[in-house]
Amino acid sequence: MRTCVIFNPSARGDKARRFRRHLDEIATQATLKLTAAPGDARRFAEEAVAEGFEAVVAAGGDGTLNEVLNGIGDAPEGFERTRLGVLPLGTVNVFARELALPTKLELAWQIIRAGRDARIDLPSVEYQSNGTLQRRYFAQLAGAGLDARAIELVKWQVKKAVGPLAYVIAGLHAVLGTPSKITASDGAKSVTGELVMIGNGRLYGGEFRLFPKADLRDGVFDVCVVPRANLMTLARCGPGLLLLRTLPASATKMFQAGSLTLTSNSVTPLQVDGELIGQLPATFSIAPAKLRLLIP
Repeated sequence: MRTCVIFNPSARGDKARRFRRHLDEIATQATLKLTAAPGDARRFAEEAVAEGFEAVVAAGGDGTLNEVLNGIGDAPEGFERTRLGVLPLGTVNVFARELALPTKLELAWQIIRAGRDARIDLPSVEYQSNGTLQRRYFAQLAGAGLDARAIELVKWQVKKAVGPLAYVIAGLHAVLGTPSKITASDGAKSVTGELVMIGNGRLYGGEFRLFPKADLRDGVFDVCVVPRANLMTLARCGPGLLLLRTLPASATKMFQAGSLTLTSNSVTPLQVDGELIGQLPATFSIAPAKLRLLIP
């Protein structure tokens, strides 16, 4: 199986350093493309599809994964022509955790080489960025409001030290700002809150199990709306989030939807797979069994 591995050589952290030690070995089994700037991974992935690679591997965190995923989508019939592989080298690696991929590089690489693939759902979103309409694919999750603002505030040093808890700490800072009122609608019903989180899988932000009913193959989003995202809500939900890795049902409104629209009457940031991409309004859709994925 012709394989292309896309890796950011400036990536930090122990996992990335271990990966560098195996570069020569991996180069004998696959083609390496090393990024130098944001956007390179997306461009390299599109090129890899055009060059006929049967597998395109994102070697990095969720941000690298999202770029590679969208690069495959940029290529004509990219999702039919190639498979997506994941070597989890980031701090959180939400999608890799969802798939139960091993964190040990050697074991993760064995999965890539085995070439076993399965089809999962592929979500996408249309949104506003710099006044123009854009479209973005994502693998695991999306959010608008407080969580997107928290991502803006996350510090690398804190993320490296405490992992997913860095987002909770950033959320404490973000909650001090003026909240947005966001309306989530699937066409049949509408729910309004100050934080909206959307899951393709069960996990959100690392180990937090916010969507226990989610399934990567069920053709629907799991939507969690928090009516009030303030200090009182954080105080109420914080212990359960930290200890049980979930939110109390009484603090949220949950539903499933095959498509979803988010709107707000104020400037509201939007994130997918932990990366800020633009602002609301946004329209979400899902393509069942569209993504070919290398799995254990």
